[in-house]
Amino acid sequence: MTEREFAIDVVRRLQDAGFRALWAGGCVRDELLGLEPQDYDVASDATPEQVMALFRRCVAVGAAFGVVEVLGPRGPDGEWLKVQVATFRNDGTYTDGRRPDTVTFSSPEEDAQRRDFTINGLFFDPVRNDVIDYVGGQDDLKAKVLRAIGDPVARFTEDKLRILRAVRIAARFELAIDPATRAAAKAMAAQVRAVSAERIAEELRKILAHRHRVRGAELLADFDLLTPILPEVERIDSKLLAGLSVDAPFPLAFATLLLPVGKAVAGKIARRLKLSNDEKDRIEWLVANRSGLWNASALRPSGRHPFLTHPGIGDLLALMRAEGRFEDAEHCSHLLRTTPPDVLDPPPLLTGNDLVAMGWKPGPKFKTILDEIRRKQLDGELTTRAEAEAFVRG
Repeated sequence: MTEREFAIDVVRRLQDAGFRALWAGGCVRDELLGLEPQDYDVASDATPEQVMALFRRCVAVGAAFGVVEVLGPRGPDGEWLKVQVATFRNDGTYTDGRRPDTVTFSSPEEDAQRRDFTINGLFFDPVRNDVIDYVGGQDDLKAKVLRAIGDPVARFTEDKLRILRAVRIAARFELAIDPATRAAAKAMAAQVRAVSAERIAEELRKILAHRHRVRGAELLADFDLLTPILPEVERIDSKLLAGLSVDAPFPLAFATLLLPVGKAVAGKIARRLKLSNDEKDRIEWLVANRSGLWNASALRPSGRHPFLTHPGIGDLLALMRAEGRFEDAEHCSHLLRTTPPDVLDPPPLLTGNDLVAMGWKPGPKFKTILDEIRRKQLDGELTTRAEAEAFVRG
């Protein structure tokens, strides 16, 4: 069973039990666009207790907000299938600019009105193959327009992250932005500071890892979001972003925005956004070493090999190509294809333990000596352990 089939089955079982049940939100939008939804959400007039009584395996992921996760069989990839079922609801005030303080179970018409954008406010009955549209989402989807439901200021006040979501959705689906929605987002851009770093980072990942990242980055600037999110970045280099491949990963794309600020500031930004250690390390390395392999054919092996054997070399070569350093990137790619691994990264001739055995006391000078031995080894000036020991003895 596929996730789609399971999502239809959940709706059918709810309907057979006498409840109204519909697909809701992004999955409906994606289905109408002919895209495969990332997940399926169901909205129903069944309460969380009624949903959990009907399905054997459930998790109350947000029962206070009327949300229950229904678990199904394993899918084709071996993972458990799951669908979130949410009770139709009205939201109360949003004191924290993120979640409603209270919710009241309601009708599908009222539920649609609380959602963010018209193209995300659609419902679909997969059993009857019927679209239910209370907010004009179908017309906006056909016209390729992103429009907030109702008053855009109210929608953005409820959840400030919606300002960033507007950027991501407009970029991803190549949508024009309704003037009133754009004006509200731009006027309220500074308020995005109220959103947690983790939620901001997740939106940035989705914007910059997508093939329409250039439009997304340009909208960040157009919405005046750079100052509240990335105050250190004065402008977006669209040409550099456009030079990346469509499948470029987030750390590489983000690094292109941070090249002007340098490694230290890039690391500070990564920590502020609470990026993973792997993301932070890769971004810092790319920013610090963007020019490390420029004029690669003129570099000695000791100047090339440490870069060529680094786990981020693929991203560095992609960055070089984006910056127009095609000959350097191709030279390095050729070396990677033709040079044996034990030549690119041979075992060290001496280690710190070897220096201790030779009578040296551990200290800062160890690294200087070992680095120099390594340089000479990569450049072919030292080829054996005996030659390295003779060099140390002077």
